[in-house]
Amino acid sequence: MKPFEYARAATPAEAVRGFAPGTMYLGGGTNLVDLMRLGVAEPDRLVDVSRLPLDEIEQVRDRVRIGATVRNTDLAVHPLIRTRYPMLARALLAGASGQVRNIATVAGNLLQRTRCPYFQDVTRPCNKRRPGSGCPAIAGDHSGLAVLGASGACVATHPSDMAVALAALEAEVHVTGPGGDRIVPMPGLHRLPGDEPERDTVLEPGDLITAVELPPPPTGVQTYRKVRERSSFAFALVSIAAALDVRDGRVAGCRIALGSVAHVPWRAERAEAALIGGPATGEAFLQAAEEELEQARPLPRNAYKVPLARNLIVATLEELAP
Repeated sequence: MKPFEYARAATPAEAVRGFAPGTMYLGGGTNLVDLMRLGVAEPDRLVDVSRLPLDEIEQVRDRVRIGATVRNTDLAVHPLIRTRYPMLARALLAGASGQVRNIATVAGNLLQRTRCPYFQDVTRPCNKRRPGSGCPAIAGDHSGLAVLGASGACVATHPSDMAVALAALEAEVHVTGPGGDRIVPMPGLHRLPGDEPERDTVLEPGDLITAVELPPPPTGVQTYRKVRERSSFAFALVSIAAALDVRDGRVAGCRIALGSVAHVPWRAERAEAALIGGPATGEAFLQAAEEELEQARPLPRNAYKVPLARNLIVATLEELAP
């Protein structure tokens, strides 16, 4: 591991002031420390933000504000989250192991890097690590990688379960940085690879996530489902966060977000639009899923994700429909 300087910030403002080229923020470290051990991340300086006073979960009128340093376990079991946003609780509990959830922070979960094997192997080229070096995954091992929104520069996927639920819930991410404070919507925090796959998010250097705010929960019922190769400590092959509101047999409201199919948590806007106002039937769910997945551009070894995503959408919506 490359030697680095270490500092601990007492306030968000102090953390931002201490940011300079070569600096990285350190929260729980469950992703960053692994990348440093692999030689993927080589910061000159770490600013520890894990003890900032940003660890509260509070209701503010009809919204819920979650501090950036709240641990994943604490968020998953909080009564406000379990009762008002069960899809988020389920997504958090589906991620990693209990030990990791006890350490991982909300902000760190959102900002974790891809688990693409070529990104994590410094002996191989990777456009995310070294822009312009190439994407060997396209011709190599892409079995777990993107089928939606990928580019010729990158077919990596975002690994977070929590981010998929937050995209469906239309959360707002509060950010402070050298340019001041701002709010970034979800979807909107993460970006598709295009020709700049090294940029995972719209954040600028020095930007620090301070909180995530949840609007009132969507009407109807909601859930999160994750398909993976084993029952614990495995990243999704495909996952879904969904909310469905059915009235008199017709879809009055619908939210669908997919995980592990794109460089971002993928909001299934085409499927949602196809369902609103229509019958809440398996046939309608299937048609909506197929409309969404018309955009898919799978590679030979991950083409299975398209029928898997289609079947998962249909099965989940049928489960939610009365």
